[in-house]
Amino acid sequence: MMMMSPSSLVITILILSVSTALGGHSHGFPPAPSPGLQPDPADFQNMKQFLAYLVIQRFKRTITSDPLNITGTWVGTSICDNDDINTYRGFFCDTPPNTTDLTVASIDFNGFHLGAPTLDGFINGFPDLALFHANSNNFAGTVPNLLGLQYFYELDLSNNKLSGLFPTNVVPLSGLAFLDLRFNFFQGPVPPPIFLIGYEALFLNNNFFNSSIPANLGSSPVEYLTFANNRFTGPIPVSICNTSSTLLEVLFLNNQLSGCLPYEIGYLRDITVFDAGLNKLTGHIPLSFGCLSNVQELNLAQNYLYGEVPEVVCQLARTGNLVNLSLADNFFTALGANCWDLIHNNVLDVRWNCIPGLPHQRPLKECAWFLSLPKLCPLVPYMPCEAHPGRQNTTCYNDWASHFNHNPPMPPVPPHASFNQLRKGKRN
Repeated sequence: MMMMSPSSLVITILILSVSTALGGHSHGFPPAPSPGLQPDPADFQNMKQFLAYLVIQRFKRTITSDPLNITGTWVGTSICDNDDINTYRGFFCDTPPNTTDLTVASIDFNGFHLGAPTLDGFINGFPDLALFHANSNNFAGTVPNLLGLQYFYELDLSNNKLSGLFPTNVVPLSGLAFLDLRFNFFQGPVPPPIFLIGYEALFLNNNFFNSSIPANLGSSPVEYLTFANNRFTGPIPVSICNTSSTLLEVLFLNNQLSGCLPYEIGYLRDITVFDAGLNKLTGHIPLSFGCLSNVQELNLAQNYLYGEVPEVVCQLARTGNLVNLSLADNFFTALGANCWDLIHNNVLDVRWNCIPGLPHQRPLKECAWFLSLPKLCPLVPYMPCEAHPGRQNTTCYNDWASHFNHNPPMPPVPPHASFNQLRKGKRN
């Protein structure tokens, strides 16, 4: 048997070691470069992909949890192989305008359950990024500065551990059409300029935002808007009527909103879901609500509303699209004729009010206590969708004093066993 010299044996071992590093891998993942053999720009299709590789690898080193081994696919130089699900999962490439270079254009981490202490230096490390989706992860810190992303139009950071004040650095992103900050730990006020952006969807629910909702709410062309499960105070801005040509769904549920229920809500001709349950709103249901011909779900439960449930609102179940009218836990004292049928059809819920002849109402003492309080909200006796002599019905008022000059505080209702018919927020 021929014996190898010591020098030949060393060379053979080195060759085998390099071969293993380059070719040996498991689970179908591409091989990771050896620490001493980092790729250079010539190994990539273009310089943009090489720079993206550097950003990804730097972020990969900060990952604190990866139960699905997503980062195990972030190896090699094939960043833009969109057809290979085992290569750079979560990254998708496209060609930006005015260039032929294929590069990272979108990132979708939804449901990956990745953890990292910050996203700064990552999202804003891809100059051609158009969208970033990261629902249901464990990212912490604040929202990075995204002003350098000229093509950016969608940001979904829902269901993470992000905190701080509202990320004002998204305000100058005039092309942003979708912003989802749900289920995080943001706090403080929402800046008025946020409603000057052309959003299609703005989801702020399940945070700790407080103060009043900006009066220029109606400046937004938003279609889907959620404020639910925060700590907002003050009235619903009457400028909401200016969203009548776009707004489809709005959720004010579970805040501390107060004041009279605005007549201007009746201008929302395309609204399908209006939810202002579990607040401190008071007054009559404006007759203008009878103009909400497209509304399917109308929730005003657990407020301080009173008077008669308008006949024109109950008629929406027959003439419009209404399938759920929740008015439980208020202080209504009467029903329009059509409303009684809605109770039997399980469309209308008026439990725990002050309506004679119905079961499951408030105690008489509780009703008498509330009825003895001063009532400061006027009842406007007309509807914007009907003709009235001498009155222009298309006017949308933009200041709170146009109809309601009051934001009356309401004392707390004595404790009682209420019915909870409200939509519950869930982390998903």
